[in-house]
Amino acid sequence: MRLSLRRRPREEAVGTVGVARLDKRTKDLTKRLRPGDIAIIDHLDIDRVSAEALVACQPAAVVNAAPSISGRYPNLGPEILTAAGVPLLDDVGPDVFGKTREGDTLVLDGETLLRSGEIIAKGTLLGTDQVEAAMEDARAGLSVQLEAFASNTMEYLRRERDLLIDGIGVPDVATAIEGRHVLLVVRGYHYKEDLRTLRPYIREYRPLMVGVDGGADALLEMGYKPDLIVGDMDSVSDDALQSGAEIVVHAYRDGRAPGLERVESLGVEPVVFPATGTSEDIAMLLADDKGAELIVAVGTHVTLVEFLDKGRSGMASTFLTRLRVGGKLVDAKGVSRLYRSRISTLQVLMLVAAGLAALAVSLAATPAGRSLFDLMESWWNDLTFWIRS
Repeated sequence: MRLSLRRRPREEAVGTVGVARLDKRTKDLTKRLRPGDIAIIDHLDIDRVSAEALVACQPAAVVNAAPSISGRYPNLGPEILTAAGVPLLDDVGPDVFGKTREGDTLVLDGETLLRSGEIIAKGTLLGTDQVEAAMEDARAGLSVQLEAFASNTMEYLRRERDLLIDGIGVPDVATAIEGRHVLLVVRGYHYKEDLRTLRPYIREYRPLMVGVDGGADALLEMGYKPDLIVGDMDSVSDDALQSGAEIVVHAYRDGRAPGLERVESLGVEPVVFPATGTSEDIAMLLADDKGAELIVAVGTHVTLVEFLDKGRSGMASTFLTRLRVGGKLVDAKGVSRLYRSRISTLQVLMLVAAGLAALAVSLAATPAGRSLFDLMESWWNDLTFWIRS
């Protein structure tokens, strides 16, 4: 019996080829990641925002030095990457950063990462089935994370009770906030879609624009100018910082402000706000303390899963901040649902047409109206005669 052997296509043999882009901070990597590159990250429990940012860059593959799903909680990132068809090589170890240089041409062949035929790293190639199984295991241990979340919440309340209850420590700003609506933008979940949906609201109410770190760039991308930029300045561009907005630098409680030097080097004199918690927390507290009538949040964390998916103990402060701000805070999705017009364009056109028809009938019933129609008919006849001749 003759046995025929078929060669595999060249593309299948060499696997996925791409240029290496490395960074241990995923949000910094996405700034320079290009379509077709192989992203090498060190991200324990890839969260939803990071995964969506990676997918938007259209990488050929993602190689993670750390476990993408540690089992602590059901993080959403790996599911987003696999659903988008991005190969995810998981838990290859930190040595990959020492063996690879930015710009190297790499090949991902199955569960092996190679450079010029040399094996650089090996890991587990996560598929849909593996991710779903790991997520089920993570959900089983969710109670442990809830207990840790509650513990962190009480610790934050103990340290920041004066700020949360009495507003002690909130700095003065030159921007007038009292009595105004504040649109607070974080470059988080579906911020672009929410900003597009809110265009009618923004046109009518002219809210004060507050960008939290990269949220300032999000406002500029959508054609808006930020009035206030709040954050530790690690993910906002120089263009945003020099846009004319007032800058509030988030500092640690001991006074250290990593972003202060960068802002001052651009010739901008910022306000410093020392506080624990996240930058979006202090932006909300600032707006509330200075008398904002309403705070509309775009891209911020709303649900318990989103709090846990952020992967930081500091997210407990976000939960308490929402309790502090209370009824002033409205999520952008809620505003868009309430504010969306129920009248379609076709209905408006039909209403206008009906009104014009009623006006024409009313005019035809009066002597003055009949004279007007006769005059219009004469004018029309003159116009058509002129055109023909």
